Formats: sequence, structure tokens, C-alpha cells
Amino acid sequence: MFHPPPARSSTRNGRPIRRVLAAGIGLVLAGSALVGCSSSDDGVVTLDFFQFKPEAVKDFAAIIDDFEAENPDIRVVQNAVPDPDTAIRTLLVKNKVPDVLTLNVSGNFAELARACVFADLSGEASADTVNPAVQKIVQDLGSCDQGDGAEVNALPFASNASGIIYNPAIFAENGVEVPTTWDELIAAAQTFQQNGVTPFYCTMKDAWTAGPAFVNLGGVLMPEGFFDDLRAEGSDLDTTSFSKDFGDAVEKEVELYSYCQDDFASRDYNAGNAAFAAGESAMYLQGSYAIPAIRATNPDAQIATFPYPVTDDADSRVVVSGVDVGISIGRDTPHRAEAQRFVDYLMSPEVVQAYSESQSTFSPLENAVPNSDPALAGLEPYFTDGRIIGFIDHQIPASIPLVNLLQTLVLTGNTERFLSDLDSEWSKVAARTATSRKGKS
Repeated sequence: MFHPPPARSSTRNGRPIRRVLAAGIGLVLAGSALVGCSSSDDGVVTLDFFQFKPEAVKDFAAIIDDFEAENPDIRVVQNAVPDPDTAIRTLLVKNKVPDVLTLNVSGNFAELARACVFADLSGEASADTVNPAVQKIVQDLGSCDQGDGAEVNALPFASNASGIIYNPAIFAENGVEVPTTWDELIAAAQTFQQNGVTPFYCTMKDAWTAGPAFVNLGGVLMPEGFFDDLRAEGSDLDTTSFSKDFGDAVEKEVELYSYCQDDFASRDYNAGNAAFAAGESAMYLQGSYAIPAIRATNPDAQIATFPYPVTDDADSRVVVSGVDVGISIGRDTPHRAEAQRFVDYLMSPEVVQAYSESQSTFSPLENAVPNSDPALAGLEPYFTDGRIIGFIDHQIPASIPLVNLLQTLVLTGNTERFLSDLDSEWSKVAARTATSRKGKS
């Protein structure tokens, strides 16, 4: 999914795990050394807790303190890392899978899950507390299947949502209502522009920031089963392709970016957060993950949200949601029972809710108390009702430079080139994959 690096790198799949990295890749650590294994001393079991979000270190430290107070026979060592994708792969090469892990549930997680790195959590009581619509997003990415069916290799701990962030005061000052259809969204942008207000603050110095609009537009407009059909095409793409099926989505992406500020090509994500916090635009094409960063710049910033109105059918609106934090257990941990106790504690409603409130996320638990953050009020009903879809970038292999292609798309407006290049990149990956499979047969 698309959100700010390095803590939340966009979807990055890789090559088959355990053989993925050559020797010598460095492991950068923050805070404490990644021990990669657990230990027991004087009856106290030490769990290695791989935690990928630097901005949540304090939250998890408080959770760990409370857990250890209730479980004096377990010590949890939080290891926070600035480059989690590289860090976890390095540990796997060394055959040192942490006992408990938090990971962004993206394409990279899916590859690890399919490689059976994580334990099966389907039989645990905490798995039954998860909103099925949220768990489906995890399962649709992939999981370990050793002939007994798909496992549950991660439990959703926190979910985000990708919508349009807006300034309600600017909307009111210009007499603009929250748009519920595509035509209303464009009309709103035109009204702001005519009134001398920047409709969207855009930040194309960071290529990934073109992604949130793409996953919303493409996720709604693509044909049902598109990626399954695309994978079945192999490298030929005769019937299904981005060129044939994504034209409307990318044209709408270009149209949205025509309403950005003049210097949008030279502004980055941090500048965008600061500018929106200062009221320099009516809207911001980012997800809920940007809200804490905006508030860090201006605690009193005017922030509200609404789902992308992709079509002119207001009832077709959905929210693109990803599992921002998933919790897994290392498959071969020698302390499965203790690890499960910690995971059960993490998944308790009180802990999940407190984290959601702190980090402006959505609770993935069934029948959860809605997040009371007013900035999320426009998206919360869709999440609670299960009117959500996953991030489509998770379906695109990491070797395809999607964010760079999207950056070129919105800077040039050349939709045909984008679609052709995306098809070409997909075909190359499909051809390599087919060749690899033949070599193993």
C-alpha cells in the first residue's frame, strides 16, 4: 500500500524467501539489537518482538509494560527497525525469525506468508474476534498452504483507509458540499480554483504519493477478477491488460492532478502535510496515515475525510483499506505458548482501541467501538459496515516500478504511455516467472 517511507514502505514483494538476499546485506537497527531468537533465564522467557513502525515505539513500549506486569514470567524485547523489509529478510537468511512480529500487510508480507515463515493462527481464539471483511483483505494477499488449506498467518491489529482529506472550514467558506459523485468532485475542484483556492495539494517529488489516487480509482473501476485474469494471461496479455481495462482510471487520475498547485512537481510529502495543516489547500489526496503527521505540524489543523467518489453513482462508493499493522508469530518459535499469550493481549479490544485512537487507525475487530477521531468520521461508516476493498498495488510485483510510472503519468498526462509501459513491465515479469517455473519442472 502507498504510505510514507521508510516506516511504511509501499507494497514491496520480492523473490522467493530464504534465498532472496545475497550475503553481506547490512541490517540497520534502531534502539536495540535484533536478537532474532528468544531465550529463557531463571524461568523468565524472553520474546523477540519485531516492530516495524518507529512512530509507534512508545505505544508498544507502554503495551509491553502492561503485559509484563500481568505476565511476570515473560519479558518482551521490542526491536524497532527503520527498514523492516530488508531487516526481516536478513533475519530469514540467518534463519532467525522473531517470536512475534508486526508487519505492514502488503505484498512483501504475502510473499513471506506463502513461504510459510509464520505460524497458523486460525485456531486461536483471538482470530475469531476479527472483522471478516478485514481478515479477507489479509487472506486475499496469500498465505501458507501445505495441502491442508490456506492458513491465517497474520491477525489485523490496525487498519488504515485511503480517502480524500479535506478542510471543512475552506469548504464552508466557499459554499462547497462534500462531493458524493465524480462530477461533484470535479465541480468542487473547479469552484475552489475559480475562487483562488488550491483544490488539491500535491507532492510529486515523492513518486509514491501518486499511488493513493490510483488504488482508489483503479480499485473501483477495474473489472471484477481483473488480476486473476491478468495472471492467467501469462506474458501475452491478449484479452486482459491494463491498456484494455484501466483507461478510465488513469484518465481520471490525470484529471485530478490537473487541479494541483503550480509547484507540485517539486514538493514532497512532508511539505504537503505542512501545507495542508496550514490551510493551503481545500483537499489532500492522502490516507488516514497522514493525519498524525498533519497534526504534528499543526495540532489545530482542520481535518475531515470522505471516500473517493469514483463514479456518478453515489451508492457505489467504497473505502480502500489496508491492514497497516498485522501481527504474526514465527513458525518455529520455541516459545509458542508465551508468544500466543502476548498476541492475545495485543488483540484484546482495549489494547486495539487505545492504539487506534493514538495512531488514527481503524480497529479491525468485529463489533469494535468506532474510532471517535472526528477526522475519520467520513470514512468510519464504510469501514464499520465492511464496504471496503484492498489496495490493488499489493497485486503488482515489486520489480514493476509502479510509483515511478505513476509519477511520469501525472507529470506528463500521457495515459497511453503509462498503460503501455505497465503492460510491458507486467509481461516481462510474467515471462520470467514462466521461465523459472519451467526450469524447476
